[in-house]
Amino acid sequence: MLADDDSHHKYNSGTLDDTFSLFDDKRLVSILKHGNNQSLKISELLRTLEDWRNRYNITVIKECDRSDYCSGEFRDVILGYNAVHGYVSLLICLFGSLANIFNVAVLTRRDLAAAPINRLLKWLAVADVFVMMEYVPFSIYRYMLLPRQEERPYAWAVYMLFHMHFTQLFHTASILLTLSLAIWRYIAIKYPSYGPSLCTDRRCSLAIFLSFLLPPILCIPSYFVFTIHEEVSFDKTASKVASKVYYVDSNYEGVLYQLNFWVHAVFIKLLPCVILTIISAWLIRVLYRANSRKKMLKGYNACPASSVVVTNGNVFTRKLTKRSKAEKRTDRTTKMLVAVLLLFLLTEFPQGILGLMSGALGRCFFKRCYDLFGELMDALALLNGAINFILYCSMSRQFRTTFGQLVRNRCTATPRASSHTELQTTYV
Repeated sequence: MLADDDSHHKYNSGTLDDTFSLFDDKRLVSILKHGNNQSLKISELLRTLEDWRNRYNITVIKECDRSDYCSGEFRDVILGYNAVHGYVSLLICLFGSLANIFNVAVLTRRDLAAAPINRLLKWLAVADVFVMMEYVPFSIYRYMLLPRQEERPYAWAVYMLFHMHFTQLFHTASILLTLSLAIWRYIAIKYPSYGPSLCTDRRCSLAIFLSFLLPPILCIPSYFVFTIHEEVSFDKTASKVASKVYYVDSNYEGVLYQLNFWVHAVFIKLLPCVILTIISAWLIRVLYRANSRKKMLKGYNACPASSVVVTNGNVFTRKLTKRSKAEKRTDRTTKMLVAVLLLFLLTEFPQGILGLMSGALGRCFFKRCYDLFGELMDALALLNGAINFILYCSMSRQFRTTFGQLVRNRCTATPRASSHTELQTTYV
């Protein structure tokens, strides 16, 4: 690969006479004599330069290679994971795609689909399943087939560009849906008397619509920052056959590059994370108070069913009432949503901080650190979308019951009607 303008050559050996012997190459003389000849191929010049680099042991050191960002033993650990990321992400995506299909199937049942919060969870599963299903062919080709190839065709670069924008759009939609979910729950618990009038089906539909409409608008800068680039590479054989290599990279100059990082890091990542952190802390406090109230209702005295209250010298007996089923269901739902929000924060906060630092510290931090942690952040984001099914099953009795009924209905063969009367009974 030819050196960029931001690189320098290091000569490991060779004297002054050896350096001047570079100009004794007959091919260079021929190129200089026929420099105006249009029939002269640029690949011949590039092949000659590549031969010189190999002959005189010229090492190309790029500018960011001299940076100390994200160096040390920890970098080796992350690189070790990156070597197996393709297989790990493929397993997560296969499980997550199936799990989110189950989520959609369960949350669209009649007894669950009516609740607005379940509609948000359903569309969250839809966004996650699109990301995972698209990531499967990308993972197979990028990490299993592409490393064995010498060529990087133009079609691969086009698909890579599509993959970047597609996953970013649907993952941003997933972020906005999670944010809507947290705000929805906050309103329902904080203002229970106004909840039915504020959390309506129409506003839920509007929140879902905006969650899928805003990502294409927020991601406009990235459409212009990331483009397909072209380089010339030589194979490792003695013939040094030149071939073009296509890859996707960002244009580091201009206002759009900085704007893209700030929009992605602040408005897409950090701002939702800050809001979710505040709401999650408030929900955890609500759960703590509910747990304290539960312990108080159980009581620690010999007569837990009643309590003695003394007022102005008079003794009254107050009966302790048990918590209703609706309150218990509300607490279980809140616990489940808190778990979903905490997992989301665990995966999105680091990525937002890295993006913010990349915008502040420049391209070398992005090349040395953001690219380094890219595979790990992808795996965490995929795992976050795949594990929601396990959370729903473990923390929601209604979800488990509906899922069990769905599986039994699919696995159990429907008996055929033997008479008209039996057929009518079946329909009733």
